[in-house]
Amino acid sequence: MAPLLPGVDGRGRPWRDHRQVINGLLWRLRTGAPWRDLPERYGPWQTAYERFARWEAGLLEQAQVRDDSVGAVEWTVSVDSTISRAHQHAAGARKKGRRPGDELEDPERATAGQALGRSRGGLTTKVHLACDGRGLPLAVVVTPGNVNDSTVFDDVMDAVKVSRGGAGRPRRRPDAVIPDKAYSSRAIRQALRRRRIRAVIPERADQKANRVRRGQTGGRPPAFDRELYKARNVVERCFNRLKQFRAIATRFDKLATRYKAGVHLASLILWLREPAQDCLSDRA
Repeated sequence: MAPLLPGVDGRGRPWRDHRQVINGLLWRLRTGAPWRDLPERYGPWQTAYERFARWEAGLLEQAQVRDDSVGAVEWTVSVDSTISRAHQHAAGARKKGRRPGDELEDPERATAGQALGRSRGGLTTKVHLACDGRGLPLAVVVTPGNVNDSTVFDDVMDAVKVSRGGAGRPRRRPDAVIPDKAYSSRAIRQALRRRRIRAVIPERADQKANRVRRGQTGGRPPAFDRELYKARNVVERCFNRLKQFRAIATRFDKLATRYKAGVHLASLILWLREPAQDCLSDRA
């Protein structure tokens, strides 16, 4: 991780030891403890919190650029979502711009603005993920837990962006996309076709029955590569690895941006645990 961190340029106050702060961030991500309970050996909790908010997205992007520059990223992308229960401490964030004395806002709107959805089981947050063929996260989108997967598919695909190591536009177009039946819709298939992306989406039983019922007017069944679809399990394994961090398995953060930052940091750890050179040697 050291090459990805900012160095000393001689201006301003010196950085607190990066190793100390990073260890504190990982301790909090693993335990899910409140920021104020960060042990003293990791330095002031305010410093860790500020670095956490500043670094998370940029470091993950640099790790992706590093792997893509040597051809280690596998562009058969799997898409899925998972739900994380929200702790009671995650609720109650103020809406931006509200001042003391203002009228209380609609609690449902307040929670939705912080990616919290109310269902029978309580407040939940849904993490939508696109990962490459190795099971490493490429894009993360967080929404309230009661949001339908298919309505966020375009946002997830738009978030897939890996910058080039040198000149050139970032790569946004995978070779193939493998979602599950929840994403089986005409709109999603047409969107992938317009972007010249191969869609590997199984047809739902009700869609198949409706097409058969209509006879010749129902059209042909959509193309489906059953063998390639078997590779979709990498996204499920990725969720399992991310949820080994307690701060991801259960949401404790009030702000959606901070919870998403935690997912980015956990994703960065997964990328750094699988060096690009090892992937290439294994493939050879």
